[in-house]
Amino acid sequence: MAARHRNRTAMSAPYAEVIGDPIAQSKSPLIHGFWLKALGLPGDYRRRHVTPDDLAAYIGERRADAGWRGCNVTIPHKVAVMDLVDDPGNIRGTIGAMNTIVRQPDGALIGTNTDAAGFYAPLAELDLQGAPVVVVGAGGAARAVLFALARAGVGPVTILNRSPLKAMGLLATFGLKGDVAPLDASLPPAALLVNASSLGMTGQPPLDLDLAPLPDDAIVYDLVYAPLQTGLLKAAAARGLDTVDGLDMLIGQAALAFELFFGAPPPEGRDEELRALLTA
Repeated sequence: MAARHRNRTAMSAPYAEVIGDPIAQSKSPLIHGFWLKALGLPGDYRRRHVTPDDLAAYIGERRADAGWRGCNVTIPHKVAVMDLVDDPGNIRGTIGAMNTIVRQPDGALIGTNTDAAGFYAPLAELDLQGAPVVVVGAGGAARAVLFALARAGVGPVTILNRSPLKAMGLLATFGLKGDVAPLDASLPPAALLVNASSLGMTGQPPLDLDLAPLPDDAIVYDLVYAPLQTGLLKAAAARGLDTVDGLDMLIGQAALAFELFFGAPPPEGRDEELRALLTA
């Protein structure tokens, strides 16, 4: 009986999760579920509410779960989780935040970051060399954004954040020239404005910025996707500025994580169908 039970466990469908606090707003289960169904793959992808106090226990329990392929990590765990998993790619020393944990067959848990590539994908065809940029926030998402922007050679970068000291440290970490300012500071005439904070998310305070200083060809990119049309993006559209919403980064980073979890890339040519599902 025991042998048959172990066999059923080994053959059970794999699953992955997204963890955070809060987590109800996450659209990741819709994305991964859509791809699993489209590819006809067995498996599941779930939300899991994990508080900071429960994070270590959650990670420890998953090491022994052979069906668990890994998890995506969202606010507020992207930095804290680095202390709980292996880091062969030196994510701590480069980006300094993890958004994806992958379980190996031997139970080892490896952390990585798909946020940076997911963030940059919608901007990849633009020439941002030397372009002035404003980034709002200095948390885990901002680290991925700044890592990608540093690779693109942007500058100068102004970080708006409640803690100027933390923001200044990020500029130094990524070798970026620029400045830091409080959240209510006037914007410089930047080519790109990125909201990498939770401000404007459902249940969070709004992000109230005067976009008048931005040039007419500026791009406003909001990583928040709940709601999809944030107050920031509405204000940018009212000014006639180009915008990028949070689904672009969400889908881009999810595609990389999906292949790590389930061993296959997402189906091609289904992005518009997926976006329609996510915005229904």
